[in-house]
Amino acid sequence: MPWLALTLPATQSALAEDCATDVRGQELCLDAPAQRIVALSPGATELLFAAGAGDQVIAAVSFSDYPREAKALPRVGTHDRLDLERLLALSPDLVVGWRSGNPREQLAKLERLGVPVFMIEPKDFAEIADTLNQLGRLTDTAKVAGSRAKKLRDDVAALEEEYEDAAPIQVFYQVWDQPLMTVNGDHWISRSLSLCGGVNVFADQAPLVPRISREAVLARAPQAIITGGMGESDSHWLAEWRAFNQLPAVRNDNLFLVDPDLVQRPTPRLLEGTRVMCERLDRARAQN
Repeated sequence: MPWLALTLPATQSALAEDCATDVRGQELCLDAPAQRIVALSPGATELLFAAGAGDQVIAAVSFSDYPREAKALPRVGTHDRLDLERLLALSPDLVVGWRSGNPREQLAKLERLGVPVFMIEPKDFAEIADTLNQLGRLTDTAKVAGSRAKKLRDDVAALEEEYEDAAPIQVFYQVWDQPLMTVNGDHWISRSLSLCGGVNVFADQAPLVPRISREAVLARAPQAIITGGMGESDSHWLAEWRAFNQLPAVRNDNLFLVDPDLVQRPTPRLLEGTRVMCERLDRARAQN
């Protein structure tokens, strides 16, 4: 049997190098490091490569395009509609799932069929670093994963120090246009903005990615609007806001486009995207 999933007492777990605890609080123990991994989100794919386990990833879902090697991986559907037949035919010894993005019933079916599933949902840099370490334990790449996790933590600490005295600025981050969608305060984008003084005007919403109205944006009067749009060169979402000159963000031309791949995936590259957003907020402060 290529794997074993069980719960161990803490004293035993500490000695089990191939054990890791996922976002559900469930501990997964493998009797050998995973060698045939399927990643069920672009972020999961990127995290596995960042943890040093890229050579062990045998398939991924659509839009798994980073690093470059990931583009050549076989596809097993999309993150929200998995091709279970194709996935099972690959005989994976580990599936890395996305807790809020993958269909629960399909993940449950995989587990009923005996496929080991490790669920991830990092919501900030600390959790991204922890996820790297957990994946490293399951794939025998703990040294690489630990080194990259430490560098991420150190770089984040330096960014926090740089912006510790930054004046607060009200921000609306637009995830989608039709329907209009944003992020709440628990989302990694909101937490990233807070590193450099960004205050998410929709932080109080209950859903992680809530639908909102244009009227709600007008009522909350953000000083800056940031979006990834449909890509770094597509600014038509921002152009639509220019009709609303009553918004401080519009009056002061604080409408900013960022690369969505750098901010909309909870991976180490989020730090690069956060730096870009912080630079945009610096410009917005100068205009207000």
